Amino acid sequence: MAVEDKKISYRMYFVAFMFLVMAVLILIKLNNIQWVEGPYYRKLAKERTVKNFTIPANKGNVYSADGSLLATSIPEYSIYFDAVAPSSELFKENIQGLSDSLSVMFGKSSGHYQAKLQKARANKSRYLFIAKKLSYTEQMRIKSFPLFNKGANKGGLIIEQKIVREHPIGLVAKRTIGYERSNEDGKGLEYAFRDYLNGKNGHRMMQKIAKNQWKPINDVNEKEPQDGYDIISTIDVYIQDIAHHALLKQLEYYSADHGCVVVMETKTGQIKAISNLGRAEDGSYYETQNYAITESHEPGSTFKLMDLIAVLDDKKADTSTIYDSKGGRIQYYGRSVKDSNGKGYGKISLARGFELSSNTVLVQSVYESYKNNPKQFVDRINSYGLNKPLGLPIKGEGIPVIPQPGTNRWSGVSLPWMAFGYGLSVTPLQTLTLYNAVANDGVMVKPIFVSEIKEWNKTIKKFDTQVINPKICSQETLNKIHAVLENVVKKGTGSKLYSKDFSMAGKTGTAQVNYKDKSQLYYASSFVGYFPADKPKYSCIVVVHKPNVAAGYYGADVAGPVFKRIAQKIFTDSPSMNHVKNIDAKVVSQEKNYSEYYKKVEKEERIVPNVKGMDGMDAVALLENLGLKVKVIGVGRVKKQSLTSGQAFNKNQTIIIELS
Repeated sequence: MAVEDKKISYRMYFVAFMFLVMAVLILIKLNNIQWVEGPYYRKLAKERTVKNFTIPANKGNVYSADGSLLATSIPEYSIYFDAVAPSSELFKENIQGLSDSLSVMFGKSSGHYQAKLQKARANKSRYLFIAKKLSYTEQMRIKSFPLFNKGANKGGLIIEQKIVREHPIGLVAKRTIGYERSNEDGKGLEYAFRDYLNGKNGHRMMQKIAKNQWKPINDVNEKEPQDGYDIISTIDVYIQDIAHHALLKQLEYYSADHGCVVVMETKTGQIKAISNLGRAEDGSYYETQNYAITESHEPGSTFKLMDLIAVLDDKKADTSTIYDSKGGRIQYYGRSVKDSNGKGYGKISLARGFELSSNTVLVQSVYESYKNNPKQFVDRINSYGLNKPLGLPIKGEGIPVIPQPGTNRWSGVSLPWMAFGYGLSVTPLQTLTLYNAVANDGVMVKPIFVSEIKEWNKTIKKFDTQVINPKICSQETLNKIHAVLENVVKKGTGSKLYSKDFSMAGKTGTAQVNYKDKSQLYYASSFVGYFPADKPKYSCIVVVHKPNVAAGYYGADVAGPVFKRIAQKIFTDSPSMNHVKNIDAKVVSQEKNYSEYYKKVEKEERIVPNVKGMDGMDAVALLENLGLKVKVIGVGRVKKQSLTSGQAFNKNQTIIIELS
C-alpha cells in the first residue's frame, strides 16, 4: 500500500508540475500578447472595425474657347444581383415582375431573365451580373423594379459606381484633349494639366457596424475633398469642325495614310483647331496620334521660306537676283538636285524661283551665299528655336533635327540639302510657328493650347502670349516675303487655289519620305500659310502623308484645297460680330435731304383720283393714303364718288363713295 501511495504522490506532483509549467507558459504568452504583440493586434482590430475612407475629388471640366463642354466627369453604374439575400417568399412573389421590368428595359425576353435569376438562386450566386455602363437615371429606374426596390439586404440589389470621362460634343480634337490613366500615364491636355484638373482627395474615418455597413466617425482627421479646376482651352468648336471635315474629305479622296491640320490665331498664338487623322484597317479615319505635335519629318519645300528670309535679311541676294536653273538639274558632291518639272525654268529671279518652288534656284542661292560660312545660315535657324522643341505642355513633342556645322551629322551636302527641306526634320507645328511669325509682322509667338484655369467664374491662372523672337528679320525683308508668299497663290505653285474674292498667302510642299529605300518611298504633301493676305488673322498648316499617287501627290493638289476650304468657310460662314456704334447718331446731310423732300411733297397739289369701278376696300385704302377722309355707303364696287376726279383737295377733306 505504501508503494501505491508513493506512486500516486509522484503522479500528483507531476501533474501539478505540468499545470504549473502550463500556467507559466500561459502567463508568458499573455504577457507577450499584452505588451509585445499588443500594439499589432490592437491595430489589426481597429483596421477591421475602423477605416480611413478616401473621398474622391470631382475632376475639373475642359471647355472650348466658346464655352462648349469638351470633357467632363459623370458617374457610371453597374448592376449585380445577390441571389441569396432575398427570402424564398419575396423571390417567388417578385421574380416575374422583375423579369418583365428587365425585359422592357434591356430588350431580352422576360423568360430569359427569369431563367437566369432562378439559376443564380439555385447556384447560390451572390454576384450575378445584370447590366453595366448605366446612367444615373437608368440606375434609379432599376432601383424601382420589383424585388430590387427592397434594397440590398432584402432585395439583393448591388450597385457599383465609377466615375468616367465623357466628351459631350463628340471626339473634338481627341488627341489634343487627351486622357489620364491611373498608372500615371496619359496624353494631351488632360495629362499635362492633371495637377489642376484632378483636385485633392479628402478622407473620412468610418466605423464598421452591423451587416457590413460603415458609418462616419466625426473626428479631427476628417478632410473634405478639394474639387479640380476647369481648363479653358483655345479650341474653337466651329473652326475645329471646319478643319476636321475638310481634312477628312481630302484624306478619303486620296486614300492617304494620315494627315493633320492646325489653325493658329496670328497675334496670340492660340490654337483654334487641331485635327489628326489616321487610317484604320477598314479604311475609316480616326484620331490615332497627335501628328501635328509628335511627328518630326523632312518638310520639303515649305522650309524654303527659311532660305528666303536668310538671304534677303543677310543682304546676300535680292528678290530680283537672277539665277540659271540649268535645265532643272545641278550637282553637289556627286548628288543631284532636280526641279519637279524635270527641265528647269531657265533664268529667273529669286522671287519667281520661290513662287515656282524651283529647287535649283533656291539651293543655288543658299549655297553660293553661305558655302564659306554655313554656320551663319544655321545660326539663324537656331535663333528661331527650330533646332529644339517648342516646349509645349503636351507630352510627346517631336524632336527636331537641324545639322550643325562641325558635328558628325554635317557633310558637304548638308547645306544644299537643307535649302530644299531635306537632311533635317521639324514638326508641322514648328513650321507653322515660323510662317505665323511672318504673318504676325515678324513677331514669333509660342503656340498656346490653354488660355486660363478657372474655378467657376474665378480665374486661377491665365496663359498670356509668349514671344519666342520679337523680330525674326527686318521690316524690309518682311514686306518682300509677304509679296512673294501672296504671289505663290496668285501665279505660282498655288495658283489653283487663287480666288479674286478672298486673299491667301502661303507655300506648297511636296516631300519624298523614306527615299533611301525605294520600296518604302511615299510623298508628304503640305501647304502652309495665312489668311487674309493683307491683314492676317489666322495661320494654317495642312500635311497629308502617303496619298495615292494615282490621284495626285503635289502639295497644291492634296493639301492646298484643305487650306482653302478652311480659310473660306471661316470667313464666309461665320456670323458677323461687328458692332454698329452710335446707331442713333444723325447724319446732317441725310436729315437735310429728308427735310427738303418732305417740304416738296407738302407743296405738291393733291388731285382726286378716279376710283369708279374699283373694289370698295381698294378704293378706301387708296383714298386714305392720299390724306382723304372716306365715308362709305353700300357694299361692292364704287359706282359714284362725291369729289370729281382731277380736282384738287385739302388734307383730311371728306369724300363720299357709293358702292353697288
